[in-house]
Amino acid sequence: MKTRTAITAAVLLGATLIGGLGVGLAQQTGIKRTLLLKQDLSVEGREVVMATAEIPAGGASGKHYHHGEEVGYVLEGNGVLEIEGQPPLTLKPGQSYSIPAGKVHDAKAAGEGSTKVLAVYIVEKGKPLAEPVK
Repeated sequence: MKTRTAITAAVLLGATLIGGLGVGLAQQTGIKRTLLLKQDLSVEGREVVMATAEIPAGGASGKHYHHGEEVGYVLEGNGVLEIEGQPPLTLKPGQSYSIPAGKVHDAKAAGEGSTKVLAVYIVEKGKPLAEPVK
């Protein structure tokens, strides 16, 4: 009985810590992602993730990188995409972009409204979708 109680306590603690990290990342980055699809690919060890990402007016995603490529399409609002080693890219609705694997980047909403994109990530399976960078 003591073993079962200890295991239950460990699982609850782990879930609390993981949940807390997720909340911290969401608050830190200022970006809201809505998962639309997550599926294994025919390439071993890779998966595709499709999501909308929304940055509120005046906000930024925060510097981060992905364990794979990101391609996207701006649905609404204006934004500025800063990719390590490249000049800032100003984006408006109807434009697309791509970010190479492992490149640190930051997206910022520009103008008065929020910026919303449809993003597709081809990433390493089992790794976090986004890794924050200080």
